[in-house]
Amino acid sequence: MASQIQDRLTTDQDLLLMQEGMMMRKVRTRFWKKLRFFRLQNDGMTVWHARQANDIAKLTWLPPVSSLTVSISDVETIRKGHDSELLRELMEEFPLEQGFTIVFHGRRPNLDLVASSVEEAQIWMRGLQLLVDLVASMDHQEQLDQWVSEWFQRGDRNQDGRMSFGEAQRLLLLMNVEMDQDYALRLFQTADVSQSDTLEGEEFVHFYKALTKRTEVEQLFEHFSSDGQKLTLLEFVDFLREDQKEKENARDLALELIDRYEPSENGRLLHVLSKDGFLRYLCSKDGNIFNPDCLPVYQDMTQPLNHYYINSSHNTYLLRDQLCGQSSVEGYIRALKRGCRCVEVDVWDGPGGEPIVYHGHTLTSRILFKDVVATLAQYAFQFSDYPLILSLENHCTWDQQHTLAQHLIEILGEQLLSTTIDGVLMDKLPSPELRGKVLLKGRKLSTIEADIEDIDEEEELEDDQESELDADPFPELDALLQPESQELTSGNKHIKKDSATILCPDLSALVVYLRTVPFCSFTHSKENYYICDISSFSESKARHLVKEAGNEFVQHNARQLCRVYPSALRTDSSNFHPQELWNAGCHMVAMNMQTPGSAMDICDGFFRQNGGSGYVLKPEFLCDIQSSFDPERPVSLYKAQLLLVQVISGQQLPKVDSTKEKSVVDPLVKVELFGVPEDNKQQETSYVENNGFNPYWGETFCFRVQVPELAILRFVVKDYSWTSRNKFIGQYTLPWTCMKQGMALASTQLPSLCISACGKTWRRMNPEKHEEGLQSRKIYRSIIPSNLQVSQNPEPTKGSIKDQGSQRLGKDA
Repeated sequence: MASQIQDRLTTDQDLLLMQEGMMMRKVRTRFWKKLRFFRLQNDGMTVWHARQANDIAKLTWLPPVSSLTVSISDVETIRKGHDSELLRELMEEFPLEQGFTIVFHGRRPNLDLVASSVEEAQIWMRGLQLLVDLVASMDHQEQLDQWVSEWFQRGDRNQDGRMSFGEAQRLLLLMNVEMDQDYALRLFQTADVSQSDTLEGEEFVHFYKALTKRTEVEQLFEHFSSDGQKLTLLEFVDFLREDQKEKENARDLALELIDRYEPSENGRLLHVLSKDGFLRYLCSKDGNIFNPDCLPVYQDMTQPLNHYYINSSHNTYLLRDQLCGQSSVEGYIRALKRGCRCVEVDVWDGPGGEPIVYHGHTLTSRILFKDVVATLAQYAFQFSDYPLILSLENHCTWDQQHTLAQHLIEILGEQLLSTTIDGVLMDKLPSPELRGKVLLKGRKLSTIEADIEDIDEEEELEDDQESELDADPFPELDALLQPESQELTSGNKHIKKDSATILCPDLSALVVYLRTVPFCSFTHSKENYYICDISSFSESKARHLVKEAGNEFVQHNARQLCRVYPSALRTDSSNFHPQELWNAGCHMVAMNMQTPGSAMDICDGFFRQNGGSGYVLKPEFLCDIQSSFDPERPVSLYKAQLLLVQVISGQQLPKVDSTKEKSVVDPLVKVELFGVPEDNKQQETSYVENNGFNPYWGETFCFRVQVPELAILRFVVKDYSWTSRNKFIGQYTLPWTCMKQGMALASTQLPSLCISACGKTWRRMNPEKHEEGLQSRKIYRSIIPSNLQVSQNPEPTKGSIKDQGSQRLGKDA
């Protein structure tokens, strides 16, 4: 595929013109619009831009992450100017046909550009989308070829197509490794078969392979291979059975994998797997740490909504903080792309009779409600077709509420659920199989009992007692996110009622299944509310209930839906840890999705399962209205497990400071386990000095897990510093229930970490016999970041590489 890109660079007319470069206007805000010269580089994978064409000619090197570069591999898609909220605001100044938007993966802001003509805009839109599609269709070998090509381009400083030893030494620093000069010279001379004192083409490939040689993987291969050169069909079957725990149909699976990953046609005919084929398998989707059975929708989706965790967003319209941040429809697009199935909108009276969306009584910017609804109509079901819940915080007067209802009906049309489902009574919630429908959550005029006064959840203040009881169970985790907000206190509990708002019947009629009601007590809810009623809790209130009445909270959440939102005092849009609320069965734990950090890592990792649908079935003991489970005091009826994790090695970790060529990281790995309070543990390796390219740790950790059904495992790689706090490099998070047995790869954006893990089962009721009771099934689990490799050895021994795997860690963008 890399060759296809090179072929297109010389034949595609759009790409040829892009390589010549063009002046375009870079647009950041309505007031910041600067002319810049953009040019596609000869590698076909990078776009550089500068003030003038001559400025680019002077550049000999840029870090991989730079404000002056656009890497094609970081681009998700290209949007037309009409789809850009910012460019639409400037349509009187620039024709929309001349504009387009580059949308990046992760959290990197979109790049809005305006070309000099419609024709030039079309050239760049077609050319960029072509390159994005080519990169997306690459297989592992093609990605590796492209990766090697990029390293060569970065190392070849004078761009003469050859690499001297001096350039190779500089390249090693760029690769994040400080290597002995004599050893580096030996590798260089071995690769230099032409003895020209430079490396070209295949010589550099050999040099790169020598640098990236995985000794631990080769030892594993040789352990099963009789001749050290290949795995026969029977030998590969032995590997699948012993290491990957593929007990059933192992032979058929081996044949399928050999046919898929063996590069040699002769090898495929003879049913053997070479070292290259073995590595390709380990780095493929079939070798992923995330159990492939859990990636598509695999859970029962016919149960009522209150049996599921639902991926939820708080103040979805905000892109930054809660006080002065920008409101934008882009917030909804980004949340929906992350699999969010409950978005929030705060609606207020706007000028000209048009309702507006913003964080009330703050300096956040305003957007039109109808623009939000139009965005939902376009993007609601692009990434998940399961029902979307629109949480409506209504602060509008009667007339503008009527406008709200009109916009919802006219723009969403048949997407909006406005009547009950045939055959589903109001005493039972619908299931997620209600695909392609938007469910409105909000106040509803009651026909059975007196109207319930609305509570503005954002204006609720917790009292002194509640704040004291609500100690943060994850202080270290929250400290990693942002400085902890301090809860306001008052002498008495104070609830401010929105007495000025009278509910319009037209809007009320659109709330079918999700009527919001205030929470008074669990007894009151059980006696007075219906299955379709939903209460919202502040994080402090919810945490207090988990600690003081955990079992009642579990039973409440088994009966009806609940939503938990961040404290109004988290003005920096920081996040609380969702795990404690998930332990109690809380369905919609709303996150500030614009804010990266460990809390969002946990949320993203957890909801990656089940097809990224945004719905995850809760464990059975959290769906039983008579459940005896208490997350603060789990009883002995639940199985516990032992997890042994051996952190072996890493490869090609990125620099923390990519602007400094000579900076090299000192990486360490922290293994974090989250679940019920007893299961919250963490351990970390020692650091490896000056080696981010192929660090080796070889350390083993043991975790006892009380409630594995609720456990989440997180691997964090950090750069050690004795003068300051360790700096984040990358992470990978996944639910315990989705970890694949055996060696596996976690294909994310970072290179690889090698880890070995073994889980065994025992009964909590007999703690004295834990060591004796490890006779139950063995669970080999491995985790691997972008190339972070993971291996799993039930009884790891020093120097043993058996049962290793590989995995990549994900970027905290």
